[in-house]
Amino acid sequence: MTTVESARAAVRTSRLLLGVALLLVAALYVRALAFTPVEAMQGPAQKIFYVHVPSAWTAFVAFVVVGACSVLYLVMRDIRLDRLAAASAEVGTVFTTGVLLSGPMWGKPIWGTWWTWDARLTSTLFLWFIFFGYLVLRGAVREPGQRARFSAVLGILGALLVPFIHMSVKLFRTLHPQPVVMNPDGPTLPGSMLATLLFGVFAFTIFYAGLVWQRYAQLTLEDAHAAAAAESER
Repeated sequence: MTTVESARAAVRTSRLLLGVALLLVAALYVRALAFTPVEAMQGPAQKIFYVHVPSAWTAFVAFVVVGACSVLYLVMRDIRLDRLAAASAEVGTVFTTGVLLSGPMWGKPIWGTWWTWDARLTSTLFLWFIFFGYLVLRGAVREPGQRARFSAVLGILGALLVPFIHMSVKLFRTLHPQPVVMNPDGPTLPGSMLATLLFGVFAFTIFYAGLVWQRYAQLTLEDAHAAAAAESER
């Protein structure tokens, strides 16, 4: 099987995974809205939590993948690592956009404001700008090797911001609540809410995997077609 044939098969297979992921996300909405109790203090607005947090988790996973693939690319110079980093960066930027949109919708009824320049919000916005710049850079640089090297450096710098964002609620005074799952004393969410959150994390992770798989296959096809076009011009 040629590279083009393998990539086309991967696109078709990824669509099946995306279909499963969309069903899981739909089930998450049903569970969160109909079968998960309303939080006593925050009311119905807290339901956004079950989309906001999984979106943030998925974005952070995506950017950690970008950083890891970028480091490995600079060592191994394997173009497949660059493609995977690019695919993950695109998907991560989309999920970060979801975080930045869902956060204010949750924050307005709870905090009384759409936005505040606290450490976590500001650093997350900065992360979005870094990876938006990453995508612009990839579109601007045409030479594949140079594009991959420049992108790898920027991808590593962006990934280094992820642990800082996670720890920002510990390091600074912020309106964001303290972690309710990943804390030394164990989860503080009631059981049914925790189950819905973990299901959301699982569903969004599968959604991420399907999107990255499809985008990686598409990038492989684009590279193969570009190589064939260059060969025909010789």
